[in-house]
Amino acid sequence: MMENVHLAPETDEDDLYSGYNDYNPTYDTEELENDTAFQQAVRTSHGRRPPITAKIPSTAVTRPVATGYGSKTSLASSMGRPMTGAIQDGVTRPLTAVRAAGFTKAAFRGSAFDPLGQSRGPAPPLETKNEDSPEEKIRQLEKKVNELVEESCIANSCGDLKLALEKAKDAGRMERVLVRQREQVTTPENINLDLTYSVLFNLASQYSANDMYAEALNTYQVIVKNKIFSNAGRLKVNMGNIYLKQRNYSKAIKFYRMALDQIPSVHKEMRIKIMQNIGVAFIKAGQYSDAINSFEHIMSMAPNLKAGFNLILSYFAVGDREKMKKALQKLIAVPLEIDDDDKYISPNDDTHTNLVIEAIKNDHLRQMECERKAMAEKYIMTAAKLIAPVIESSFAVGYDWCVEVVKASQYVELANDLEINKAITYLRQKDFNEAVETLKMFEKKDSRVKSAAATNLSSLYYLKNEFAQASNYADLAVNSDRYNPSALTNKGNTVFANGDYEKAAEFYKEALRNDSSCTEALYNIGLTYKKLNRLDEALDCFLKLHAILRNSAQVLFQIANIYELMEDPNQAIEWLMQLISVVPSDSRALSKLGELYDREGDKSQAFQYYYESYRYFPSNIDVIEWLGAYYIDTQFCEKAIQYFERASLIQPTQVKWQLMVASCFRRSGNYQKALDTYKDIHRKFPENVEYSGQNCSASSKGERLSAKLRALPGTNEPYESSSNKEIGKCRCPHPVPTGMAGLKKTGEMAEPCTWHKNFVWTDYVLDDLGEHFCSL
Repeated sequence: MMENVHLAPETDEDDLYSGYNDYNPTYDTEELENDTAFQQAVRTSHGRRPPITAKIPSTAVTRPVATGYGSKTSLASSMGRPMTGAIQDGVTRPLTAVRAAGFTKAAFRGSAFDPLGQSRGPAPPLETKNEDSPEEKIRQLEKKVNELVEESCIANSCGDLKLALEKAKDAGRMERVLVRQREQVTTPENINLDLTYSVLFNLASQYSANDMYAEALNTYQVIVKNKIFSNAGRLKVNMGNIYLKQRNYSKAIKFYRMALDQIPSVHKEMRIKIMQNIGVAFIKAGQYSDAINSFEHIMSMAPNLKAGFNLILSYFAVGDREKMKKALQKLIAVPLEIDDDDKYISPNDDTHTNLVIEAIKNDHLRQMECERKAMAEKYIMTAAKLIAPVIESSFAVGYDWCVEVVKASQYVELANDLEINKAITYLRQKDFNEAVETLKMFEKKDSRVKSAAATNLSSLYYLKNEFAQASNYADLAVNSDRYNPSALTNKGNTVFANGDYEKAAEFYKEALRNDSSCTEALYNIGLTYKKLNRLDEALDCFLKLHAILRNSAQVLFQIANIYELMEDPNQAIEWLMQLISVVPSDSRALSKLGELYDREGDKSQAFQYYYESYRYFPSNIDVIEWLGAYYIDTQFCEKAIQYFERASLIQPTQVKWQLMVASCFRRSGNYQKALDTYKDIHRKFPENVEYSGQNCSASSKGERLSAKLRALPGTNEPYESSSNKEIGKCRCPHPVPTGMAGLKKTGEMAEPCTWHKNFVWTDYVLDDLGEHFCSL
């Protein structure tokens, strides 16, 4: 390498390179390689220097290359100006190129190279906040108000409306304190209007959610009347909603229109929604013509499902057949703006594509699309079922027109559902033959429709007690769609009707496996277990069903009945009490409560529920008989007469009720009426011998009977020997007749004989021979 080094010859003082070794030690580059700070600075600043342009030549390119020997002198640049740091006329040109970055020649004299300023030490600590300053207190109050508003909104979303209202009130009180403090510190122009607006709006919303409509309206008025709040006029929509809930439809329409006037035309969607509210208010107010105008405008500007359905309702209310047809066609033509189902079917076996399809098959967007489609189908089906009976001369023709319109649209699948609804309409009109013929048309359709039609046919034949046909169609429904819970339930019903309870339970279980929410199968399997005397399993089924159907009277009665069969009357009474809270006028439940209390020995409670049952259904013979016997037992025979007379009207061929009436007349001392009643009985039933002895005794020995009865010890009543009696006891105060010997003596209560044990002993007659006649 030394071959290429040429040493410059020594010259005089004016030599170009003289003084080369006289340099400032600051610019010594020999140790820069070992300087850690400089190397770090070079690495971090690499690539940040601006590029050299071609317009202004750099001074560095004209500087000669110097060797390590000789003096250093300055050369002129290519532009004619002296180089930076050069000595010209005895004066050194200043280093202006680095002065802007903070580097000066004086700064480095006697100091080490420290471009990062590390020798200055750590930065001073941050200033501490003065928490007692007014500004800091205001900031803390604002933060607390925002937190209260957020907590109020969260409580409302969780359903805790009372807590949400309390939080909103606290936020309002704290916000007023904040405003007063801010007014004392700053000018009124610096008040946080957005915070005030949010607090008032949240408070009004919580008032409305808690049905405190007057307070909500007052709060909304405070916002609307304050001109400093921008876009506050939109809140008149909320005020209109409150008036709509209060059924003040005229004011609701007024506020809707005021809000509509303040919404600019660029907000098209919001204006459409407000107009839809106006149309709904017109429908509720009965102004169908105005409602039609509103909905027609919406359907012409931005058609949607709700507006189309409400338009059909309005035309139905005014009875315009042709307009109803056109409105249904408009409703069907409303675009759903959803993707086809083919999008979620994999076109090939590509693993990546299949994974993507699997991911989006049930995501939130897909669920929203399914909900929108289901809503559209619901509106179309409801509208078709509503207008089909009135748009043509007969409902069948109307259904046929609706089916044709639906078949020509994107809702082709709804046509079959409309046909099935047509059959159900035949059923409601008691036209079973037409219903069966309509349903039989689906036997050659696809499996889903065939299964639905066969299920309905099975139900029809089951109701007609044609179990063979019901079983055949149930089999067809199951074979067409094995996962149809209704079909499996119907099949279980037909097997149940044939007495095969175990097999019926299997069908019900399979229906529940396919659809755990099939309440019919769960109820029927409970009845099946009850038939099989598996009461614990039956109770478990009905308790599960009660968790699903909280207010089902049938479920509550079955639970009470199972507890009764399990000999737990207290639980049975408790569940029956729940039942009458749901259906307080159910006479059967009331009579069952009376029966349970009677078994427990509580006659007063039993009488109360029996009497309530009689009041709701005065034709129950068992209830009538119990009430009549109760009044006889309590020695109010006059009150018992009306019950036995009603029983004789319900069962005029039963002689015992008329005998009861005559017996009550005799007990009450009305002998003449008793005699007339006996004669009337004899005239109606001349072949009946049950009362002949009583009739003869009443006519020929009435006086002696009265005298003997009055002579009986221990009573002042003409017939009774003791006031302490029970129903089902023999009330004979004379020697016990044949068949009852060995029991109690004369004048005491005697148990009835075996022949009489199932009857109520109500009266007796004495003659000279001591004969005993009992009216049953």
